Amino acid sequence: MIIAVWVPLLMPLLAVPTARRLAESLPPRAAAWLLTGCAAVLAGCTAAALGLLTVAGALRLPPVAAFGHLQRALPGADTAVAVPAAPVAGALLVWGALALARRALRHRAELRAARRTADAHALAGDLCVLPDAAPDAYALPGRPGRVVVTAGMLRALPPAEREALFAHERAHLAGRHHLFLLTVALSAVCHPLLRGLRSPLAYALERWADETAAGQVGDRQVTARAIGRAALAAREGTAGPARPSAVLAATTGPVPRRVAALLAPHAPADRPRRRPVPRGRRLGAAALLACVAFSAAAAVDAAADLHQTVETAQGEHSGR
Repeated sequence: MIIAVWVPLLMPLLAVPTARRLAESLPPRAAAWLLTGCAAVLAGCTAAALGLLTVAGALRLPPVAAFGHLQRALPGADTAVAVPAAPVAGALLVWGALALARRALRHRAELRAARRTADAHALAGDLCVLPDAAPDAYALPGRPGRVVVTAGMLRALPPAEREALFAHERAHLAGRHHLFLLTVALSAVCHPLLRGLRSPLAYALERWADETAAGQVGDRQVTARAIGRAALAAREGTAGPARPSAVLAATTGPVPRRVAALLAPHAPADRPRRRPVPRGRRLGAAALLACVAFSAAAAVDAAADLHQTVETAQGEHSGR
């Protein structure tokens, strides 16, 4: 078990760069799901590995084994490694659980504060206009979701571009994109290397909303101009009202890259062209699938091995 249990802790070293590279070659929606799913599975495997290390090392100590109704400590040639690793793994597990709860509570508190601010101002359907002069706009999730925009942003955009900006933010709300970001943020608490997935995920979510807005507006150039003008206005303006860290806004991320993607030649939606999947993408997908599957299989194998060892120890106790 002591070999298999380390695999989930080390596998993000390979999986994270592979997922980032693969996401660059995928459509935005597929990339967002890929990055989020990969982070969630790897984080779950990491938590399982830490738990197994803690239990396996603790049961090799006679007092803990007696508490678990074992006549003697668990046998094994890996005691010299398992016993010292147990308190470290246990401390990391407890710290991760506390950090996870703290991160979730902070996310909830930020959204509640932003919600109270939005509800205190005039609403027009799902649109909330703040009287601030600083240009800003973002999607505020909730029931119902709100598109929050400042008066400064409304003055910075002509009517057609305003509609494109609103469509972008509504796409964030409809796709529940904040949950994707929250999942990766919580996963990164379990394993620090998973933080490397947040930046490509944020870009994929913005591109997802860009494409949705362009489809609803019916003009990719107007959408591109709206994003570029809004980002420029937000950058040149003064600091605006505090924005929750988990919300998404059209003015964030690599805006020039997003604008270039919108202005690139695009196949008509009614006549999609089938293209063979590039070999590099197939290899990347196979490598990432192997990393995730190997990590999950190693965690399951370590759990089964520990269970078998405990069963054997209990059997020896019953036979005496």
